[in-house]
Amino acid sequence: MKKETVLVVGGAGYIGSHQVKMLDHEGYNVIVYDNLSTGYRDLVTVDSFLEGDLADKNKLNEVFSKYKIDAVMHFAAFIEVGESVKNPAKYYRNNVSNVINLLNVMLENNVKYFIFSSTAAVYGEPKEIPIKEEHQKKPINPYGKSKLMVEQILQDYDRAYGLKYTCFRYFNAAGADESGKIGEKHNPETHLIPLILQTALGERDKIYIFGTDYDTKDGTCIRDFIHVNDLADAHIKGFERLLGGGPSEVFNLGSGNGYSVREIIEKAKVITGKNFNVLEVERREGDPAVLIADSSKAKNILNWEPKYHLEDIIRTAWNWHFQQKNLHKN
Repeated sequence: MKKETVLVVGGAGYIGSHQVKMLDHEGYNVIVYDNLSTGYRDLVTVDSFLEGDLADKNKLNEVFSKYKIDAVMHFAAFIEVGESVKNPAKYYRNNVSNVINLLNVMLENNVKYFIFSSTAAVYGEPKEIPIKEEHQKKPINPYGKSKLMVEQILQDYDRAYGLKYTCFRYFNAAGADESGKIGEKHNPETHLIPLILQTALGERDKIYIFGTDYDTKDGTCIRDFIHVNDLADAHIKGFERLLGGGPSEVFNLGSGNGYSVREIIEKAKVITGKNFNVLEVERREGDPAVLIADSSKAKNILNWEPKYHLEDIIRTAWNWHFQQKNLHKN
């Protein structure tokens, strides 16, 4: 028996491509829709790839009329906090207006299940650790605000039109698929673990630690890292819950463990067997000392449990980056 058809928008990006691979492995029919502005065609592991923009309602309507789509998963947001401050219009257009376009086309085509990638950035400066879903939402940048706006829009669309959704607020997605075929590829790269590994590979001359005077065990920021395949697993569980008649819901996704920047660098040195330059500099503005998720709600309701530890995250990411460097050499 054929399983449901899932449209994955942003399926050529980092998290989206891992989601596509897992959905396909689980027997779902997967269609990828991506404008390739930040995604890569070679990360897509299924044949059904359509290049298109969420701003293009005609193209979206074509997709929904051609395929019998049962649900949509959204991974098509812009995610750079700094850029969102400099160019908020770009973020509100893509992360909010384009999502409204997509939701309206879904409703016109009677598609009522939506899985949304949200972010821990909706919380702003944490008032208590670990962070629960009920924590106050006071995002401090346009990126976080754009994600919170969509969450609020989804509440209204559920109430008015019966559109059922699951929102996942990620903490720090990291790692790569065990196959080594897909992994984290951003340009420019701003995420900590890829930056460390690029330094280990000699692609950067140093890695920076921004601030060593935080009120933490070693003075550096503490963050919660979650493997990208653990995220993908949660999305499938959230989707299947909606299919089974479950209500709309919001979940944090993190490991529940905090690791300091210094710890991650030291672990990476051990796993890669490389020594590299580390430069300690001043704090960056807007970096909270500690961000750790309380993901007990996802564990209790979705029966979800992260399978990967920090060592696995760094090891799988290193495998991917190492292979990429060798591919480009040949």
